[in-house]
Amino acid sequence: MRAAILCLSLAVVGCANTTDPSTYSVGSVGQVNRSVPGTIVSARQVTINTNTGSGGAIGGVAGAVAGSSVGGGARTNALGAIGGAVAGALVGSAIEQSGANQPGMEYVVSTTNGTLLTVTQGPEPRFQENDKVIILYGSPARIIRDPRS
Repeated sequence: MRAAILCLSLAVVGCANTTDPSTYSVGSVGQVNRSVPGTIVSARQVTINTNTGSGGAIGGVAGAVAGSSVGGGARTNALGAIGGAVAGALVGSAIEQSGANQPGMEYVVSTTNGTLLTVTQGPEPRFQENDKVIILYGSPARIIRDPRS
């Protein structure tokens, strides 16, 4: 059972989302994205909930596997699997929830043509009103400091 909980913990931690604008997924490498200059109009702190629900699912599966190996007859194994699935799902959800909230920043940016755009990203780098930035379109969109200013 300890091994199942350890595997579950590692799996849930490994699924953590990043809000760091300087971290790219391998699928983003080599992609060309549109970049638009702008000025920060407002900045406010927000909380980003990264809970995906996968912790409960992974925990349920790990618990069912661990519980089914309780031993005895088929009925004992089935009851162990059911109990293990419920306990594993609860533990997995709790582990995921414990790291589900991350600090972030919401920025409203006015582009050079007057369009207002809102981008939410991690807390660093931090921008203030009137900072010159570049909006990098993509998935996810990002804001970086304009090196020309």
